[in-house]
Amino acid sequence: MIFIEFLLLALGFLMLVKGADWFVDGTSGVARRMGIPQLVVGLTIVAMGTSAPEAAVSITAALKQNAEIAIGNVVGSNILNILIILGITALIVSVAIQKSTLKVEIPYMIAITIVLIIMGSTGNEVTRAEGVILWILFLVYLGYLFRMAKKGKEESSTEEKAVWKLLLSTVIGLVAIVWGSNITVDSATALAETAGLSERFIGLTIVALGTSLPELVTSVTAAIKGNADIAIGNIVGSSILNILFILGTTALISPIPYQPSFFFDGWIAVAAAVILWLSVCRTMELRRKWGIIMLLCYGAYFVYLL
Repeated sequence: MIFIEFLLLALGFLMLVKGADWFVDGTSGVARRMGIPQLVVGLTIVAMGTSAPEAAVSITAALKQNAEIAIGNVVGSNILNILIILGITALIVSVAIQKSTLKVEIPYMIAITIVLIIMGSTGNEVTRAEGVILWILFLVYLGYLFRMAKKGKEESSTEEKAVWKLLLSTVIGLVAIVWGSNITVDSATALAETAGLSERFIGLTIVALGTSLPELVTSVTAAIKGNADIAIGNIVGSSILNILFILGTTALISPIPYQPSFFFDGWIAVAAAVILWLSVCRTMELRRKWGIIMLLCYGAYFVYLL
């Protein structure tokens, strides 16, 4: 029985990764056809595509009355996104960063993570009213991105695949993500119950790692291909979307339990974002030594979880 659940978990992860890959290819291709700047593509469309597994898993968990997985999934994914994914990316190649990411997007990510911690400290749950607040902050973020898109309009690309192929890729990817998330939540919950593990641990580690695989593949590939704006924009954008859109939407469906133990994890997420900001504030690029520091920090955090 356990072996079957592990197989289902692996299948769910595979569907999430491939689904996100197809979704990103389709949506970013359409965006380039429309002449949307690379940084905006990274912060929005690619970020939404790679955050789709977290969204699907968290919303599915809420609908199945396992909303506790949602906090662990999002907070765990944000920690993984910065310390593991950007750490690995920086080991492979130095990653440049835009001024707007340094001055606006990373500080905004830090601020909304603190907002989430404050919400969790009042009543040990994220309520529907607080879900509305998160959605308002999400709309503010979208407004900022809309202004960026208007400022940095690029020439539209004519070298992309046919639009119908891009749209088909988007739809197939979305279906795979939703189906994969359903399998992932069911199998992860079953394994947690069988092994006597808490949903917090499962959400912060196994589910967070599985749903962060698209960010890993996307950021490393983007950095290697020289698309640094997409590499860091993808991670920062995904982390912002994880909190505002995913937890905001999940809380509107069902109030999300916020265990006292999540406070520590929340501050780890804040610390990870601060480390990212410090690593790029002088040189405007993420270098190998900071990648090593990030990976060591995550190693220490994982030991703490065990």
